[in-house]
Order: sequence, then C-alpha cells, then structure tokens
Amino acid sequence: MKATDMQIGGRHYKDMVIQPAEYCELNRLTMLESGVVKYVSRHRVKDGEKDIDKAIHCLELIKQFHYPKKEK
Repeated sequence: MKATDMQIGGRHYKDMVIQPAEYCELNRLTMLESGVVKYVSRHRVKDGEKDIDKAIHCLELIKQFHYPKKEK
C-alpha cells in the first residue's frame, strides 16, 4: 500500500483527486506555500473558516519573509 492511499485522522485528503502533499512535492513548494494549499484544499470538509484563517496566516508569513516593507 502506498502512503498516499492511507490517511490518519479522516478522509479529507484521501478523497481528493490530487492530494495537497503530492501537488506540493511535485511543484517544490516551500513549507508555507504548502500550508496555503493544504488549508485552502480542505476548508470545505474540515475546519471551515479556521482553515482559511490558517491559510491567510501562511500568506502573511510569506509576505513578511520574502517581501519585507522597505523603510522610507
């Protein structure tokens, strides 16, 4: 059995056409980028608005680390 055929704690990833982990690995996304994909992919079937808030937090971290505001 392949790891992508199993899921511990639910079915919200296993039931997807393309699992977020596979998509993220194949596209070489960073941890934070992968978090965005994960939370947006599952929000309808798992934690709703809380998952959207988590995705937004990941995006805010990406902005902070990669696009810092320049002081004037």
